[in-house]
Amino acid sequence: MKQKKKSGVSFFAEIFSLLFMLSLFSAPAAFAENDVKSLKEQLQAMSRQMEELQKRITAMETAESEKKDQIEEMDNRLNKAELHTTTDKISLNVDLRTRAESIHYEDLAIAPSGLTNGFFVNVPAGFNGGTLAQIQGAIAGMQAAGMIPPVEKYDVDNDIIFSNRFRLEMQSKVNNNLSFAGRLAANKVYGDSTGVNFNHGSLGDVTFDGNTSSLPHGDTIRLERAYFNYKNNIGNVPYNLSMGRRPSTEGPPFEYRNNSLEGGSPLSTIINWQFDGASLNFGLEDVTNIPGFDFKLCYGVGFESDYGNSSSLSSTSDVSDVHMAGFIATLFNNDTLSAVLNYAYAWDITDGFTGLTVMPFIAYKNDANNDGVYEYYFEKNYGGFISRLEPSTNIGDWQAASLLLRANFTEWLDKNIDVFMSGSWTHTDPSQISKNPFYEIMGQGLLSSNGDLESRDGYMLYLGALFPMPLKAKFGLEFNYGSKYWFNFTGAEDSIVGSKLATRGQVYEAYYIQPIIDRNFYMQLGGQYYDYEYTGSGNPLGAPVKIGNLSSLDALFPVVDELWNVYLSATLRW
Repeated sequence: MKQKKKSGVSFFAEIFSLLFMLSLFSAPAAFAENDVKSLKEQLQAMSRQMEELQKRITAMETAESEKKDQIEEMDNRLNKAELHTTTDKISLNVDLRTRAESIHYEDLAIAPSGLTNGFFVNVPAGFNGGTLAQIQGAIAGMQAAGMIPPVEKYDVDNDIIFSNRFRLEMQSKVNNNLSFAGRLAANKVYGDSTGVNFNHGSLGDVTFDGNTSSLPHGDTIRLERAYFNYKNNIGNVPYNLSMGRRPSTEGPPFEYRNNSLEGGSPLSTIINWQFDGASLNFGLEDVTNIPGFDFKLCYGVGFESDYGNSSSLSSTSDVSDVHMAGFIATLFNNDTLSAVLNYAYAWDITDGFTGLTVMPFIAYKNDANNDGVYEYYFEKNYGGFISRLEPSTNIGDWQAASLLLRANFTEWLDKNIDVFMSGSWTHTDPSQISKNPFYEIMGQGLLSSNGDLESRDGYMLYLGALFPMPLKAKFGLEFNYGSKYWFNFTGAEDSIVGSKLATRGQVYEAYYIQPIIDRNFYMQLGGQYYDYEYTGSGNPLGAPVKIGNLSSLDALFPVVDELWNVYLSATLRW
């Protein structure tokens, strides 16, 4: 049977008891009474010492037990931290916005059915089945005879439309040199999950790679961003190399109206577009002694011609890939003043992008006799069937530059007021007319019509200010104006009614941002007024026509003159 270990106090007590008994047995019979009394006092003193010793041993045992518990607790905490580090390598953030909009179109122009029905009537009474020369000759004859009917105008109201925009941000730091970032997103109109829009003539009506998660396209979760970032140093110059699906939407200065940090790298004045590519950034602040100075080289692919298209493996296909390159230079940034310059060049722009939409009619051509003379046919899309669009032609090159100046007046006025001003320029060099049957009949190319291929320059001015208000709120005012030949790649701008920064005309916007729970939950009330001066805003095909000089041939798709949009949104960020 296992014996229990004796404590130190009981062991000493037994020893002293034994000694005491031995002393009693060995004491002489005539032991003096005072000696007995002295011995009793010594035993009492020894007993008190033993009690004190017992207390000290008990205290030591208690302290040892508490120390052991602390060690076990610390070990458990370290194990949990190690487990957290091992399993939770990606941090996730949620952005959910619910928005209500009231949209009103004024003087919407459209060609009357008397003209559009002619495309579905066979030649010679109509255009269907005619050759290019026959159709263009018939149109020219109608124009010369004054037979082109005037446009019809009407107002369209969508009193209320709701949408949900969901984003899941992902970030992961592998080490001090390597990191990952990504974003999954969906943008959905209440009551619609088709993912495909009816085409009214805008690029925003087509679901393609550049706008899939930025515009409402059903309830599908899409990959908006996914890229790695590798950083290191060359001497005293830090650099960043990044590749993947780029953070190329909602760049400066959209952070003001979005109540967020800068959402992307390119300036939103010329590029607001999802694309895949790479960037190489050099931090030159220490080298130049200019606060915030850096220089970024950018490259991206806008269209891949040899994959996924019906003509990918065809020997007759002459459509080339679309590439874009440029740079973004932060010329100065001391957190009070900043200046950013963005330049971009795209070559071999196509007459569209591979995507899905519902066309009101289908146009195609056929060389029935194999003699190089095509006949053109048009069919109404009575069933609302989905069409897969593909580019047919490289129509030219595009250049753009934008300078953005920003200032914060906190240091000067003790008021947190932000202002910005941007001036932008675009230049187009058309190369050939589109071979798409519809555009070919109209002789349309890059910002050109009737076969007139000329280089064009466009300009855009963008101004804005953000003012502090009571209850930590903000009030913003913005204005932008685009010239006749202004054309940028901002088709992924988060807007149901179309990119305001692509407008050939002017747009006014005011908004009020009220935080409810700091930056994690806020409300935004705003209004926009679009006043278009020219047709085709945001569209590279066809020469812009002044709204007041429209003919029915310019309005085969609806043409917007004025537009009002009032919106109210609630945004959760966590």
